[in-house]
Amino acid sequence: MRVDLHNHTILCNHAEGTVKEYIEKAISLGIDVYGFTDHAPMDYDPRYRMSIIHKEFYENNVLYLKELYKNDIEILLGYEVDFMQNIPMLKEVLNAKVDYLIGSIHFLEPKIKTNNDNEPWGFDNPEFIGKYEKQNIDDIWIDYFDVVKEMARSNHFDVVGHLDLIKVFKFLPNKDIKIIASDALKAIKKANMVIEINSAGYRKPIGEQYPSRELLELAYEMNIPITFSSDAHSVDQIGFSYDKVTTLAKEIGYTKCATFKARDRQLVTF
Repeated sequence: MRVDLHNHTILCNHAEGTVKEYIEKAISLGIDVYGFTDHAPMDYDPRYRMSIIHKEFYENNVLYLKELYKNDIEILLGYEVDFMQNIPMLKEVLNAKVDYLIGSIHFLEPKIKTNNDNEPWGFDNPEFIGKYEKQNIDDIWIDYFDVVKEMARSNHFDVVGHLDLIKVFKFLPNKDIKIIASDALKAIKKANMVIEINSAGYRKPIGEQYPSRELLELAYEMNIPITFSSDAHSVDQIGFSYDKVTTLAKEIGYTKCATFKARDRQLVTF
């Protein structure tokens, strides 16, 4: 079975293509289960997420097309939700009748707020890449995985989005990555969450999937399930590098991946 659970729509303000175009492309690629997880509305950085006024339209549109194409493909409804320690997430999203929720980290809060540095840092945004040069790289990675751990402990989410996104611009730590991420992975395991193998990293400076092979091997040792995601923001990115990520998963030892229905997880052979 071919599964692709992390994909966006034009409503997030930085993607292109209609929901119908995404579905028809997924069908043409032989994808069996395809999930829409647009960036959920929340009270921060509206340029990169859905407006709350579009939430009902998004959900109804996906559900309508799910029914329309039910004989050709299984369509799932979800959200990718930014987990931010000091900014509330909308209850309307957390309580939505979705198939699953992806919890992702795109921002880090400054440890000490000053007049010149009091806003969360969008670390995967090229506009703010210079900040990597101003801090100890190991500290950045440790801070990031501390937030991943908090996200898992919140028990709001089903899937961890792009687990090691902090590597996006190829600023890698000196400390062993497995040691840095160990506590976060333990929290993910305890929360019964799934890790996605997200192929979008192949389109970024890091040039590899999220997470790294090392972290996937550790996740496998801990019996943490996986799923697959192309993180498509355009029609031509759907199913991106699927063969590459499934081959990697099989080399590590995985034979099944997760899919969802109404927040209930099932494991299927890929």
